[in-house]
Amino acid sequence: MPSDEVVITGVGVVSPIGIGKDRVWEALCSGRSGVRSIGRLRDSGLPVEIGAAVDDFDPKALVRPRKSLKVMARDAQLGVAASVLACDDAGIAQGGVDPKRLGVVLGADPIGSAIEDSEPTYRACMVDGRFDYARWGKEGMAATFPLNFLRVLPNMVASHVSIAHDARGPNNTIHQGEVSSLLALIEAARVIQRGMADVMISGGASSQTKPFDWVRHCVMGMLSPGRPDPATVMRPFDADRDGQVLGEGAAAYVLERRSHAEARGARVLARIRGWASNYRPRNSPAPRESSIGRALAAAVQNAAIEPRDVGHVNAHGISMPEPDRIEARAIRHCLGEVPTTAPKSYFGNLGAAGGAVEMVASVMALADGRIPATLNYRQPDPDCPIRVVHGDPLPSPMPTALLLNWTAIGQAVAVVLEAC
Repeated sequence: MPSDEVVITGVGVVSPIGIGKDRVWEALCSGRSGVRSIGRLRDSGLPVEIGAAVDDFDPKALVRPRKSLKVMARDAQLGVAASVLACDDAGIAQGGVDPKRLGVVLGADPIGSAIEDSEPTYRACMVDGRFDYARWGKEGMAATFPLNFLRVLPNMVASHVSIAHDARGPNNTIHQGEVSSLLALIEAARVIQRGMADVMISGGASSQTKPFDWVRHCVMGMLSPGRPDPATVMRPFDADRDGQVLGEGAAAYVLERRSHAEARGARVLARIRGWASNYRPRNSPAPRESSIGRALAAAVQNAAIEPRDVGHVNAHGISMPEPDRIEARAIRHCLGEVPTTAPKSYFGNLGAAGGAVEMVASVMALADGRIPATLNYRQPDPDCPIRVVHGDPLPSPMPTALLLNWTAIGQAVAVVLEAC
């Protein structure tokens, strides 16, 4: 094996369908959705009140020291918790890796202030029931928590993870929407290949369940208006799809140089075999699916495999009419009738954390030999000519998986995993 081969030795996940990879895998195999009505949104007056929240998350159980929670946004709490679970899964104890050879690269979203953090500032500016802008600079700022700015910087997720694990190696944050965590995974692997670290913690974290997030996306018209049963809203590639839902979550992976993993007797879950990214400018005359197709083809080539060798595609599958058609055409053109699963059907769009949380499905599928089904796929769409895995998990002896994420502005990222 080449000395720069990068393998995955630990998985940690905090998601709307479970905490820990075993609980998430059980939910994926049993078809249990994490999309539900969110209590704090029901009385908000917003047109959408459903999403995918992590209801059973207690940050005090995983975040140490607890006093650091006061300067952590929920995004950071989720990210640190996932990293702790990943290191535990990899068998890496505190101090078990040379701190200077341990790094962090994570994907992160814009972090909005929580209502409880913003309320004192706004109330201090109210005069006779109206907001007085003249009071913002003095009274408003005086009522603001002094360290609130440190909560909302996207790079603080990776910073808190590095502090939690005494990781003094390369540290970076990727801030590119839904492709962030796959880009972070690629960069972490490259850091190891460049010889700058032996172990990297990589993945993504995001919480989009705050009212500010809902207002922004409701104005943009990107959210599904909902259905009587929230669990049936996310339906990627189904002819009856009508929009997405937002959610929160985090997933972290311990990546290692294979020789380092073998030297400490680590269990190898999968290896990162290849990757690629591509971009199509909005004003390009090329079809919108062109960047996706180029990323898929380049990732297969980089992995030194043929399209027929791909065991399954872990699709972006955002459950919106036109984006799903674009993605399906690209998958069919590049990979034919490859089995395709869309994990967003279980927990919606997790933003920068999406690719990392969705990747859990493929890592576990490679180990278990089963591809989880796409939820709510009942009426095939002729405009989405792909083989969607639905109903029950599909047995698969193929040892490879291709992960795909892309954004509305034209970025596309693909990663090939191989079972070990």
